[in-house]
Amino acid sequence: MKPIVGIVPLVDQELNSLWMLPDYMAGIEKAGGLPLMLPLTSDGETIRQMAAVCGGILFPGGQDVSPEMYGEEALPLCGQLCLERDAMERALLVQALEMGNPVLGICRGLQLMNAVLGGTLYQDLPSQHPSQVEHHQLPPYDCPVHQVILLPDTPLRALLGRETLMVNSYHHQAVKDLAAPLLPMALAPDGVMEAVYMPQYPFAWAVQWHPELSEEVDPCSQWIFDAFVEACRGKGWKGQKP
Repeated sequence: MKPIVGIVPLVDQELNSLWMLPDYMAGIEKAGGLPLMLPLTSDGETIRQMAAVCGGILFPGGQDVSPEMYGEEALPLCGQLCLERDAMERALLVQALEMGNPVLGICRGLQLMNAVLGGTLYQDLPSQHPSQVEHHQLPPYDCPVHQVILLPDTPLRALLGRETLMVNSYHHQAVKDLAAPLLPMALAPDGVMEAVYMPQYPFAWAVQWHPELSEEVDPCSQWIFDAFVEACRGKGWKGQKP
């Protein structure tokens, strides 16, 4: 049986619709998983059942995380918010971690994980943490635009087997204060945290870049999905390429 991987839905507020980028599903399918787009809900029992049915949860990109989640007021340059996603993802992340489910965050997913676990965010990198690093690229989005440093003695460094990696990038928020349960796995040249993990948890990773948009052209991107789905099979992750 393929492990079921629940993916939090993307929300189009103007069209009042839920949708999904096929790239997220493609990365999961190529790794041997069965991707399932979840409903948008804040019902506690529904969220508990979703976490119980799924072998793992993927928290994808999307709107900005509300500053209320980390005790701040929204600044003028904070982007569009989706409070329904915030509420669902907070509850789902907590439930998944309590059940021991593997979790993978991508872009907003990293920011969400950090905020839920007690960290804070830069609401707008260009104004709060200006640098020469291109964090918000133009198309095509599968092209790498900046380097990240993979920190030694971290799972991502062990998986990819290299010290640096070129990545794509499309975000204007990022980790400011890292949540206590998390440790960094990768840094941009300007110090922005590009990947984090929970060292005391079987598999809880998050990356700031978009491997779903580059998995067809960069094996390292697909290896991230491979490691996640391997963990979702209940076998853990063995610290090497699947």
